[in-house]
Amino acid sequence: MKTIVITLAGSFCVAFQIHAASADTWTAVAPREEIRPQFQRTEAGGKSGHGALVIRADEREGLHGWWQKAFPASGGQHYRFSAWHRTENIAVPRRSVLARVLWRDDTGKEVKRHEGVVTNFAKNVVATAEPEYPRDTGAGKEGWIETSGVYEAPPGATQARVELHLMWAPNGRVEWSDVAFLATEPPPPRKVRLASVHYRPRGAKTTMDACRQFAPLIEEAARRNADLVVLGETLTYAGVNSTYADCAESIPGPSTDYFGELAKEHRLYVVAGLIERDRHQLFNVAVLIGPDGKVGGKYRKVCLPDGEYDKGISPGSDYPVFDTRLGKIGMMICYDGFFPEVARELSSRGAEIIAWPVWGCNPEQARARACENQVYLVSSTYEDVSRDWMLTAIYGQDGSVLAQAKEWGTVCIAEVDLNQRTLWPWLGDFKAQIPRQRPVARGE
Repeated sequence: MKTIVITLAGSFCVAFQIHAASADTWTAVAPREEIRPQFQRTEAGGKSGHGALVIRADEREGLHGWWQKAFPASGGQHYRFSAWHRTENIAVPRRSVLARVLWRDDTGKEVKRHEGVVTNFAKNVVATAEPEYPRDTGAGKEGWIETSGVYEAPPGATQARVELHLMWAPNGRVEWSDVAFLATEPPPPRKVRLASVHYRPRGAKTTMDACRQFAPLIEEAARRNADLVVLGETLTYAGVNSTYADCAESIPGPSTDYFGELAKEHRLYVVAGLIERDRHQLFNVAVLIGPDGKVGGKYRKVCLPDGEYDKGISPGSDYPVFDTRLGKIGMMICYDGFFPEVARELSSRGAEIIAWPVWGCNPEQARARACENQVYLVSSTYEDVSRDWMLTAIYGQDGSVLAQAKEWGTVCIAEVDLNQRTLWPWLGDFKAQIPRQRPVARGE
């Protein structure tokens, strides 16, 4: 509320109060009137007790609406968006409750992105600055969830239109509150150096002989300042002419102890493909070993080809993702790459990097797994490049090969910034959209 004074015909004045301009108010919007939900603005309530923006759907399918407000912005400046929401009776909140930030110019029209967009596809396209999709980043008391993100306003943007949605949730209700859109500093880079070894151990008489053959390659990766180095699948079995059962060991065990010494000596992470014995069962595993020399986690191969299950290997059943000082790391193994579900489960659980010991696979599927999940994929294979099959490589979030080892006994390395977004024509930051728009899984 503010006071306006207007002078009329000489010295006669009139004073009156008006509410803030419409640009400073939230408005209720629906794509079509027939699917409009109910809107309510409360002066009390909300997370901090200062009011809430409520959207409620009736029993009909397909209702959709949002609260909308424009905030001033300036191209090149970074902004932090934050809002809290609480839901009732919504089956899949990740699909039905979302916030968007849309960049607009003085006239309310879309602005363009002339730099920073993927150009190896859709060439010669001038991309639009697509909407931003903030992520759910924190949980508070009484069911409140924070949705937030930091974004750089593109050149030409003078305003950011914030939208707070409820869609496709019969009888559902959402409260939005404590919305903020404030200038901030750009996020610092998170640069990591990813490495992969192109080597298959040969002539080993024992499993430890096979492990030792990787020592100079891990040393080479460390010399080139690698933070993470990925080794091959079932490397003890591949290097010894024996059986799965004879090469199996407990995790932790002798092989992880050995690679742990190397990881600690060189202060890096190692992913090694091994065979695990757990009582009567055998598993094809990838083990993450940290710079402290300890096992940081393991993944048991879920998708087994007949060459493994008919020799007594059991499948895993989970898709763990591990928090490290580098970022969030997931693992998959060889045949897993033929199935999109494995990499999708890992990325859905937050994996930024997927380490992939892989005997052999179609490299087009490697590109697809990286691109469809917008993750960095680090593969170590036993295939020679002359076979035109799987690569020892680091794949970017767009599926491109950032680095490849082509000669046996070599290491490839790529430096990546985990805070650098990959932006696409027509899609923008597709990685941010995946949690909101991927299909609903059965039973979710």
